[in-house]
Amino acid sequence: MPERTNPRAIVIGAGIGGLATAVALRRVGVEVEIYERAPDLRPAGFGISVMSNAVAALRALDIDLGLEKRGQTILHTEIMTDKGRTLRSLPLESAGDRLGAPSVAMYRGDLQAALLDALGGLPVSLGAVATGYDTTGDGVRVTFEDGREATGDILIGADGINSAIRRAVTGDTRGPRYGGFLCWLSVTPFTHPKITKGFNAHYWGLGSRFGLHDVGKGRAYWWGTVNMPADAARDWDGDKDQIVRAYAGWADEVREAIRTTPVEDIVAVPAQDRPFLENWGDGPVTLLGDAAHPMLPSLGQGGSTAIEDAVVLAQCLASRKDPVAALRAYEKLRRARTREMVEVSRKFGGFEQLENPVLRAVRDVYLRHAPQSVLFKPFQRALTPQLLDE
Repeated sequence: MPERTNPRAIVIGAGIGGLATAVALRRVGVEVEIYERAPDLRPAGFGISVMSNAVAALRALDIDLGLEKRGQTILHTEIMTDKGRTLRSLPLESAGDRLGAPSVAMYRGDLQAALLDALGGLPVSLGAVATGYDTTGDGVRVTFEDGREATGDILIGADGINSAIRRAVTGDTRGPRYGGFLCWLSVTPFTHPKITKGFNAHYWGLGSRFGLHDVGKGRAYWWGTVNMPADAARDWDGDKDQIVRAYAGWADEVREAIRTTPVEDIVAVPAQDRPFLENWGDGPVTLLGDAAHPMLPSLGQGGSTAIEDAVVLAQCLASRKDPVAALRAYEKLRRARTREMVEVSRKFGGFEQLENPVLRAVRDVYLRHAPQSVLFKPFQRALTPQLLDE
Protein backbone atom coordinates (compact mmCIF):
# COMPACT_ATOMS: atom_id res chain seq x y z
CA MET A 1 0.00 0.00 0.00
CA PRO A 2 1.43 3.44 -0.87
CA GLU A 3 2.20 5.59 2.14
CA ARG A 4 -0.23 8.44 2.73
CA THR A 5 0.14 11.35 5.11
CA ASN A 6 -3.65 11.64 5.38
CA PRO A 7 -5.16 8.16 5.01
CA ARG A 8 -8.86 7.66 4.41
CA ALA A 9 -10.66 5.37 6.86
CA ILE A 10 -13.93 3.51 6.43
CA VAL A 11 -15.66 2.98 9.79
CA ILE A 12 -18.40 0.35 9.90
CA GLY A 13 -20.77 1.00 12.77
CA ALA A 14 -22.09 4.24 14.27
CA GLY A 15 -22.47 3.12 17.86
CA ILE A 16 -20.37 4.61 20.63
CA GLY A 17 -17.18 2.92 19.39
CA GLY A 18 -17.66 3.90 15.76
CA LEU A 19 -18.54 7.53 16.50
CA ALA A 20 -15.66 7.86 18.98
CA THR A 21 -13.32 6.41 16.36
CA ALA A 22 -14.45 8.96 13.79
CA VAL A 23 -13.99 11.81 16.28
CA ALA A 24 -10.50 10.63 17.28
CA LEU A 25 -9.34 9.94 13.71
CA ARG A 26 -10.49 13.32 12.44
CA ARG A 27 -8.63 14.98 15.30
CA VAL A 28 -5.34 13.54 13.97
CA GLY A 29 -6.07 14.39 10.32
CA VAL A 30 -7.50 11.08 9.05
CA GLU A 31 -10.38 11.35 6.59
CA VAL A 32 -13.37 9.28 7.71
CA GLU A 33 -16.51 7.79 6.18
CA ILE A 34 -19.03 6.16 8.56
CA TYR A 35 -21.51 3.45 7.57
CA GLU A 36 -24.30 2.18 9.83
CA ARG A 37 -26.68 -0.72 9.19
CA ALA A 38 -29.62 0.84 11.07
CA PRO A 39 -32.00 3.07 9.10
CA ASP A 40 -31.63 5.88 11.65
CA LEU A 41 -29.46 6.88 14.61
CA ARG A 42 -32.06 6.25 17.27
CA PRO A 43 -30.29 5.99 20.65
CA ALA A 44 -30.82 2.93 22.81
CA GLY A 45 -33.10 3.74 25.72
CA PHE A 46 -30.68 3.04 28.53
CA GLY A 47 -27.64 4.47 30.28
CA ILE A 48 -23.91 4.15 30.14
CA SER A 49 -21.00 4.88 32.44
CA VAL A 50 -18.17 6.74 30.73
CA MET A 51 -15.34 5.88 33.06
CA SER A 52 -12.24 7.90 33.93
CA ASN A 53 -10.03 5.94 31.55
CA ALA A 54 -12.23 6.93 28.58
CA VAL A 55 -12.42 10.60 29.60
CA ALA A 56 -8.65 10.73 30.16
CA ALA A 57 -8.01 9.05 26.81
CA LEU A 58 -10.14 11.63 24.98
CA ARG A 59 -8.32 14.44 26.75
CA ALA A 60 -5.01 13.03 25.48
CA LEU A 61 -6.23 14.16 22.04
CA ASP A 62 -7.60 17.42 23.47
CA ILE A 63 -11.19 16.19 22.98
CA ASP A 64 -13.67 17.48 25.56
CA LEU A 65 -17.23 16.25 25.03
CA GLY A 66 -18.58 18.20 28.00
CA LEU A 67 -19.87 14.99 29.55
CA GLU A 68 -20.15 16.37 33.09
CA LYS A 69 -22.77 18.84 31.81
CA ARG A 70 -24.68 16.14 29.92
CA GLY A 71 -24.66 13.52 32.67
CA GLN A 72 -23.73 13.19 36.34
CA THR A 73 -20.25 12.74 37.79
CA ILE A 74 -19.92 9.52 39.80
CA LEU A 75 -18.51 10.23 43.24
CA HIS A 76 -18.50 6.69 44.58
CA THR A 77 -20.23 3.37 44.02
CA GLU A 78 -22.14 1.82 46.89
CA ILE A 79 -22.36 -1.97 46.86
CA MET A 80 -25.46 -2.91 48.87
CA THR A 81 -27.54 -5.88 49.90
CA ASP A 82 -30.90 -6.34 48.22
CA LYS A 83 -32.49 -4.63 51.25
CA GLY A 84 -30.31 -1.52 50.81
CA ARG A 85 -27.67 -2.04 53.50
CA THR A 86 -24.23 -0.86 52.37
CA LEU A 87 -21.59 -3.57 52.10
CA ARG A 88 -18.82 -1.41 50.64
CA SER A 89 -18.17 1.95 49.03
CA LEU A 90 -15.77 2.17 46.08
CA PRO A 91 -14.08 5.60 45.76
CA LEU A 92 -14.41 6.40 42.05
CA GLU A 93 -14.06 10.13 42.69
CA SER A 94 -10.55 9.75 44.15
CA ALA A 95 -9.51 7.65 41.14
CA GLY A 96 -10.86 10.37 38.88
CA ASP A 97 -9.04 13.06 40.84
CA ARG A 98 -5.76 11.19 40.41
CA LEU A 99 -6.25 11.07 36.65
CA GLY A 100 -7.78 14.52 36.36
CA ALA A 101 -10.76 12.87 34.65
CA PRO A 102 -14.08 11.96 36.27
CA SER A 103 -16.33 8.99 35.63
CA VAL A 104 -19.75 10.09 34.37
CA ALA A 105 -23.10 8.25 34.41
CA MET A 106 -25.34 9.39 31.57
CA TYR A 107 -28.13 8.59 29.17
CA ARG A 108 -26.68 6.82 26.15
CA GLY A 109 -28.50 9.19 23.80
CA ASP A 110 -26.73 12.15 25.42
CA LEU A 111 -23.34 10.54 24.78
CA GLN A 112 -24.34 9.85 21.19
CA ALA A 113 -25.36 13.51 20.79
CA ALA A 114 -22.03 14.67 22.24
CA LEU A 115 -20.09 12.54 19.77
CA LEU A 116 -22.20 13.69 16.83
CA ASP A 117 -21.64 17.31 17.88
CA ALA A 118 -17.89 16.65 17.99
CA LEU A 119 -18.07 15.30 14.42
CA GLY A 120 -19.22 18.72 13.27
CA GLY A 121 -21.73 17.56 10.68
CA LEU A 122 -19.80 14.63 9.22
CA PRO A 123 -22.53 12.54 7.57
CA VAL A 124 -23.31 8.96 8.55
CA SER A 125 -24.45 6.68 5.73
CA LEU A 126 -27.49 4.82 7.11
CA GLY A 127 -29.12 1.58 6.06
CA ALA A 128 -25.69 0.32 4.98
CA VAL A 129 -25.48 -3.39 5.82
CA ALA A 130 -21.87 -4.48 5.26
CA THR A 131 -21.51 -7.92 3.69
CA GLY A 132 -17.72 -8.17 3.38
CA TYR A 133 -14.58 -6.58 2.05
CA ASP A 134 -11.72 -7.12 -0.39
CA THR A 135 -8.22 -5.79 -0.09
CA THR A 136 -6.98 -3.98 -3.17
CA GLY A 137 -3.60 -2.83 -4.35
CA ASP A 138 -3.96 0.48 -2.59
CA GLY A 139 -6.38 -0.21 0.26
CA VAL A 140 -9.72 -1.89 0.84
CA ARG A 141 -13.16 -2.07 -0.74
CA VAL A 142 -16.27 -2.76 1.36
CA THR A 143 -19.45 -4.16 -0.16
CA PHE A 144 -22.96 -3.57 1.18
CA GLU A 145 -26.21 -5.51 0.90
CA ASP A 146 -27.87 -2.88 -1.30
CA GLY A 147 -25.05 -2.88 -3.84
CA ARG A 148 -23.15 0.09 -2.51
CA GLU A 149 -19.37 0.01 -2.25
CA ALA A 150 -16.89 2.09 -0.28
CA THR A 151 -13.15 2.33 -0.78
CA GLY A 152 -10.47 3.59 1.54
CA ASP A 153 -6.97 3.06 2.82
CA ILE A 154 -8.07 1.29 6.02
CA LEU A 155 -11.21 -0.40 7.32
CA ILE A 156 -12.27 -0.34 10.98
CA GLY A 157 -14.97 -2.78 12.04
CA ALA A 158 -16.77 -1.10 14.94
CA ASP A 159 -20.06 -2.86 14.26
CA GLY A 160 -20.67 -4.51 17.59
CA ILE A 161 -20.79 -7.99 19.05
CA ASN A 162 -22.34 -9.45 15.86
CA SER A 163 -19.84 -7.67 13.63
CA ALA A 164 -19.93 -8.52 9.93
CA ILE A 165 -16.33 -7.34 9.64
CA ARG A 166 -15.26 -9.69 12.42
CA ARG A 167 -16.91 -12.60 10.58
CA ALA A 168 -15.08 -11.64 7.40
CA VAL A 169 -11.76 -11.39 9.28
CA THR A 170 -12.10 -14.68 11.18
CA GLY A 171 -14.50 -16.77 9.10
CA ASP A 172 -16.22 -17.65 12.38
CA THR A 173 -20.02 -17.66 12.07
CA ARG A 174 -20.74 -18.75 15.64
CA GLY A 175 -22.89 -16.48 17.78
CA PRO A 176 -21.87 -14.76 21.02
CA ARG A 177 -21.30 -16.65 24.27
CA TYR A 178 -24.15 -16.35 26.78
CA GLY A 179 -23.17 -15.02 30.21
CA GLY A 180 -25.91 -16.79 32.18
CA PHE A 181 -28.17 -13.84 32.95
CA LEU A 182 -30.62 -11.42 31.39
CA CYS A 183 -30.20 -7.65 31.75
CA TRP A 184 -33.17 -5.27 31.99
CA LEU A 185 -32.20 -1.63 31.31
CA SER A 186 -33.96 1.72 31.35
CA VAL A 187 -33.54 5.47 31.79
CA THR A 188 -36.58 7.11 33.33
CA PRO A 189 -37.62 10.31 35.14
CA PHE A 190 -37.31 9.37 38.80
CA THR A 191 -37.17 10.99 42.22
CA HIS A 192 -36.86 9.27 45.57
CA PRO A 193 -35.52 10.41 48.97
CA LYS A 194 -32.61 7.98 48.61
CA ILE A 195 -31.60 9.26 45.15
CA THR A 196 -29.37 12.19 46.01
CA LYS A 197 -27.17 13.99 43.49
CA GLY A 198 -24.58 11.59 42.11
CA PHE A 199 -26.26 8.54 43.63
CA ASN A 200 -24.66 5.38 42.28
CA ALA A 201 -25.50 2.02 43.82
CA HIS A 202 -25.34 -1.69 43.04
CA TYR A 203 -27.68 -4.00 45.00
CA TRP A 204 -26.55 -7.62 45.17
CA GLY A 205 -29.06 -10.39 45.79
CA LEU A 206 -29.18 -14.13 45.17
CA GLY A 207 -28.68 -14.80 41.46
CA SER A 208 -29.74 -11.25 40.72
CA ARG A 209 -28.51 -7.67 41.01
CA PHE A 210 -29.86 -4.17 40.48
CA GLY A 211 -28.13 -0.89 39.65
CA LEU A 212 -29.54 2.59 40.22
CA HIS A 213 -27.69 5.69 39.01
CA ASP A 214 -28.36 9.42 38.89
CA VAL A 215 -27.75 10.53 35.28
CA GLY A 216 -28.82 14.16 35.75
CA LYS A 217 -31.83 16.19 34.63
CA GLY A 218 -34.13 14.38 37.05
CA ARG A 219 -33.52 10.97 35.47
CA ALA A 220 -32.25 7.66 36.77
CA TYR A 221 -30.58 4.86 34.87
CA TRP A 222 -31.49 1.47 36.28
CA TRP A 223 -30.56 -2.04 35.33
CA GLY A 224 -31.46 -5.44 36.70
CA THR A 225 -29.79 -8.79 36.13
CA VAL A 226 -31.39 -12.18 36.77
CA ASN A 227 -29.93 -15.63 36.16
CA MET A 228 -31.97 -17.28 33.43
CA PRO A 229 -31.62 -20.07 30.85
CA ALA A 230 -30.37 -18.83 27.49
CA ASP A 231 -33.60 -19.60 25.60
CA ALA A 232 -35.74 -17.73 28.14
CA ALA A 233 -33.38 -14.73 28.05
CA ARG A 234 -33.50 -14.57 24.26
CA ASP A 235 -37.29 -14.86 24.20
CA TRP A 236 -38.20 -12.50 27.06
CA ASP A 237 -41.61 -11.13 26.10
CA GLY A 238 -41.85 -7.80 27.91
CA ASP A 239 -43.74 -9.11 30.95
CA LYS A 240 -43.17 -6.35 33.53
CA ASP A 241 -44.76 -8.49 36.24
CA GLN A 242 -41.77 -10.80 35.94
CA ILE A 243 -39.46 -7.91 36.79
CA VAL A 244 -41.66 -6.84 39.70
CA ARG A 245 -41.63 -10.39 41.08
CA ALA A 246 -37.85 -10.70 40.64
CA TYR A 247 -37.30 -7.74 42.99
CA ALA A 248 -40.14 -8.25 45.47
CA GLY A 249 -38.91 -7.40 48.97
CA TRP A 250 -35.89 -5.43 47.75
CA ALA A 251 -35.10 -1.86 48.84
CA ASP A 252 -37.96 0.59 48.36
CA GLU A 253 -36.10 2.69 45.79
CA VAL A 254 -35.48 -0.42 43.67
CA ARG A 255 -39.14 -1.43 43.65
CA GLU A 256 -40.25 2.15 43.04
CA ALA A 257 -37.92 2.60 40.05
CA ILE A 258 -39.39 -0.51 38.44
CA ARG A 259 -42.98 0.40 39.32
CA THR A 260 -42.79 3.88 37.77
CA THR A 261 -41.09 2.80 34.52
CA PRO A 262 -43.39 2.04 31.57
CA VAL A 263 -42.68 -1.42 30.19
CA GLU A 264 -42.12 0.04 26.71
CA ASP A 265 -39.16 1.97 28.14
CA ILE A 266 -37.42 -1.19 29.36
CA VAL A 267 -34.83 -2.86 27.14
CA ALA A 268 -34.00 -6.55 27.68
CA VAL A 269 -30.55 -7.78 26.62
CA PRO A 270 -29.04 -11.23 27.32
CA ALA A 271 -25.58 -10.79 28.85
CA GLN A 272 -23.09 -11.89 26.20
CA ASP A 273 -19.42 -11.85 25.36
CA ARG A 274 -17.06 -13.90 23.19
CA PRO A 275 -13.89 -15.85 23.92
CA PHE A 276 -11.02 -13.42 23.48
CA LEU A 277 -9.91 -12.97 19.88
CA GLU A 278 -6.14 -12.77 19.41
CA ASN A 279 -6.15 -11.72 15.73
CA TRP A 280 -8.16 -8.54 15.12
CA GLY A 281 -7.25 -7.99 11.49
CA ASP A 282 -4.92 -8.33 8.56
CA GLY A 283 -3.51 -5.85 6.07
CA PRO A 284 -5.59 -2.65 6.04
CA VAL A 285 -8.36 -4.05 8.30
CA THR A 286 -8.83 -4.04 12.08
CA LEU A 287 -11.56 -4.31 14.70
CA LEU A 288 -12.54 -2.10 17.61
CA GLY A 289 -14.77 -2.17 20.68
CA ASP A 290 -17.36 -4.94 20.89
CA ALA A 291 -16.41 -6.17 17.43
CA ALA A 292 -12.96 -7.02 18.81
CA HIS A 293 -13.44 -7.77 22.52
CA PRO A 294 -17.06 -7.88 23.75
CA MET A 295 -17.26 -8.32 27.51
CA LEU A 296 -19.85 -8.92 30.20
CA PRO A 297 -21.00 -5.74 31.99
CA SER A 298 -19.41 -6.39 35.39
CA LEU A 299 -16.68 -3.72 35.12
CA GLY A 300 -18.91 -1.23 33.30
CA GLN A 301 -16.13 -0.87 30.72
CA GLY A 302 -17.68 -1.90 27.38
CA GLY A 303 -18.20 1.61 26.03
CA SER A 304 -15.17 3.05 27.79
CA THR A 305 -12.73 0.52 26.36
CA ALA A 306 -14.14 1.21 22.89
CA ILE A 307 -13.41 4.91 23.39
CA GLU A 308 -9.94 4.05 24.64
CA ASP A 309 -9.43 1.84 21.55
CA ALA A 310 -10.40 4.78 19.34
CA VAL A 311 -7.85 7.10 20.91
CA VAL A 312 -4.99 4.57 20.78
CA LEU A 313 -5.81 3.79 17.14
CA ALA A 314 -5.72 7.50 16.30
CA GLN A 315 -2.41 7.92 18.13
CA CYS A 316 -0.89 5.00 16.23
CA LEU A 317 -2.03 6.37 12.87
CA ALA A 318 -0.71 9.82 13.75
CA SER A 319 2.71 8.49 14.72
CA ARG A 320 3.34 6.19 11.74
CA LYS A 321 3.47 6.88 8.02
CA ASP A 322 2.38 3.36 7.05
CA PRO A 323 -1.32 2.88 7.98
CA VAL A 324 -1.04 -0.92 7.97
CA ALA A 325 1.87 -0.80 10.41
CA ALA A 326 -0.21 1.55 12.55
CA LEU A 327 -3.08 -0.94 12.71
CA ARG A 328 -0.77 -3.75 13.84
CA ALA A 329 0.78 -1.45 16.46
CA TYR A 330 -2.69 -0.55 17.75
CA GLU A 331 -3.66 -4.22 18.05
CA LYS A 332 -0.43 -5.08 19.85
CA LEU A 333 -0.92 -2.25 22.33
CA ARG A 334 -4.54 -3.11 23.08
CA ARG A 335 -4.41 -6.90 23.19
CA ALA A 336 -3.24 -7.58 26.76
CA ARG A 337 -5.38 -4.88 28.38
CA THR A 338 -8.60 -5.84 26.65
CA ARG A 339 -7.97 -9.56 27.21
CA GLU A 340 -7.74 -8.83 30.93
CA MET A 341 -11.00 -6.83 30.79
CA VAL A 342 -12.86 -9.68 29.08
CA GLU A 343 -11.55 -12.31 31.50
CA VAL A 344 -12.08 -10.26 34.67
CA SER A 345 -15.59 -9.27 33.58
CA ARG A 346 -16.58 -12.92 33.10
CA LYS A 347 -15.01 -13.94 36.41
CA PHE A 348 -16.81 -11.12 38.23
CA GLY A 349 -20.08 -12.04 36.52
CA GLY A 350 -20.05 -15.43 38.21
CA PHE A 351 -19.09 -13.90 41.56
CA GLU A 352 -21.84 -11.27 41.39
CA GLN A 353 -24.61 -13.63 40.22
CA LEU A 354 -24.07 -16.37 42.84
CA GLU A 355 -27.22 -18.41 43.56
CA ASN A 356 -25.91 -20.55 46.42
CA PRO A 357 -26.96 -18.94 49.75
CA VAL A 358 -23.83 -20.09 51.58
CA LEU A 359 -21.51 -18.78 48.89
CA ARG A 360 -23.50 -15.55 48.80
CA ALA A 361 -22.95 -15.11 52.54
CA VAL A 362 -19.21 -15.71 52.10
CA ARG A 363 -19.19 -13.18 49.23
CA ASP A 364 -20.89 -10.53 51.33
CA VAL A 365 -18.48 -11.04 54.23
CA TYR A 366 -15.59 -10.64 51.79
CA LEU A 367 -17.07 -7.40 50.44
CA ARG A 368 -17.42 -5.99 53.95
CA HIS A 369 -13.97 -6.90 55.21
CA ALA A 370 -11.50 -7.23 52.31
CA PRO A 371 -8.78 -4.54 52.28
CA GLN A 372 -9.74 -1.65 50.06
CA SER A 373 -6.50 -1.99 48.11
CA VAL A 374 -7.39 -5.59 47.22
CA LEU A 375 -11.06 -5.00 46.50
CA PHE A 376 -10.55 -1.91 44.36
CA LYS A 377 -7.45 -3.13 42.48
CA PRO A 378 -9.25 -4.52 39.37
CA PHE A 379 -11.29 -1.32 39.07
CA GLN A 380 -8.20 0.84 39.60
CA ARG A 381 -6.43 -0.97 36.77
CA ALA A 382 -9.45 -0.55 34.51
CA LEU A 383 -9.75 3.16 35.30
CA THR A 384 -6.12 3.88 34.37
CA PRO A 385 -5.98 4.41 30.60
CA GLN A 386 -3.45 2.79 28.33
CA LEU A 387 -2.17 5.35 25.85
CA LEU A 388 0.57 5.35 23.23
CA ASP A 389 3.07 7.35 25.26
CA GLU A 390 3.11 4.55 27.85
